[in-house]
Amino acid sequence: MPLTLMRQDITRLHVDAIVNAANEQLKAGGGVCGAIFAAAGRDRLQRACDEIGHVDTGQAVATLGFALPARHIIHTAGPVWHGGDHGERELLASSYRTSLQLAHDLGDTSIAFPLISSGIYGYPSAEALAVAVEEIRRFLDGQPDMEVILCLFDRHATTLTEGLFGQVKRYVDDTYVDQSPYLRREVWEDNAYPQSYMPDTMPSYGRPMPDSAHTQAPAGDGAAPASRPEKAGHHFLPHIPWPHHREREEKQEQVGYSMSAPAPARPLESWSDREEAPVPSLEDLLDHLDASFTETLFTMIDERGMTDAQVYARANLSRQYFSKLRGGKVNPSKRVVLSLAIALGLSLTDTRLLLERAGHALTHASKFDVIVEWFIMTGRYDIFEINQALFAFDQPLLGSS
Repeated sequence: MPLTLMRQDITRLHVDAIVNAANEQLKAGGGVCGAIFAAAGRDRLQRACDEIGHVDTGQAVATLGFALPARHIIHTAGPVWHGGDHGERELLASSYRTSLQLAHDLGDTSIAFPLISSGIYGYPSAEALAVAVEEIRRFLDGQPDMEVILCLFDRHATTLTEGLFGQVKRYVDDTYVDQSPYLRREVWEDNAYPQSYMPDTMPSYGRPMPDSAHTQAPAGDGAAPASRPEKAGHHFLPHIPWPHHREREEKQEQVGYSMSAPAPARPLESWSDREEAPVPSLEDLLDHLDASFTETLFTMIDERGMTDAQVYARANLSRQYFSKLRGGKVNPSKRVVLSLAIALGLSLTDTRLLLERAGHALTHASKFDVIVEWFIMTGRYDIFEINQALFAFDQPLLGSS
């Protein structure tokens, strides 16, 4: 995929170029810089750097990779953090821009970055990542065939806000179904989602929570333990693969082959207040019953007036892979199908349809599926934001492998 996050030792990656978070003097240092010098061969790399002599902050120079799997090492000096008011952001952005351009000029088609300046230089990790993603995405708009890896050692070093991470985590906690037959899960009798993890843009699923749902059961016979208070509207059942609220949503949404417009990222009315969707005729259903995945996908793309380039860029897929997909030469994985659903802004119903045409399905027994489902339900279609959430939960990322 064009842009991916990875927890990996950058010196072991088989890419055309790796980036060294260097100092201006191009001397062997500590951290990532020291590891790169050691893996490449300290003496040979230092002699090559001495021949160059110096690199300005925000600029980049290149040497051979020597003993590394990478052909080239691109050395860039990131800024030292002084509070953010001394041009640090522009200098950091320049480090990524000049490194990417130099790799392209050298004929490299894959490059791996550490999170520049986020170590001893003190740049806050989340802000450093935001700069990296912005510059890499801008570069990939003009050079879609370049593959870029960001090596992160801290899974929490993402630009996800605490609020967003918390909402996703609570949805995973409440929806993910463990495969253990002994698990007992909390289920809402009235089919309503707990509102605590739902953002303001979410529709109201079912009836509102009763006020009593926030109170603890009174002490006495049958009272719940203090560590797990009973709530009004709850009871405990053995694990079930699809909670009751799914049935309501399935009935409320348009069924069959519908290829609706992207779900809006704005407040929606209650499902119960929505106008009943028209039921397709039997003839329409039969006409679309045998449509292949490829036919379904490209019909959806045409309906939205999107170009191939727009789709594979938003789906974090390479141009080569998308060409094979269009030609029916690859069987897409679930990750690829969901990436395309995100790129097209599909509703949950249409996402399930597209998955079905490729032989896949969403399941609440997969944290990966639950996380992607949450983003679709809430109308958040930024694939890199979703990948950051998946990365934070140790899940595979969207895009082609």
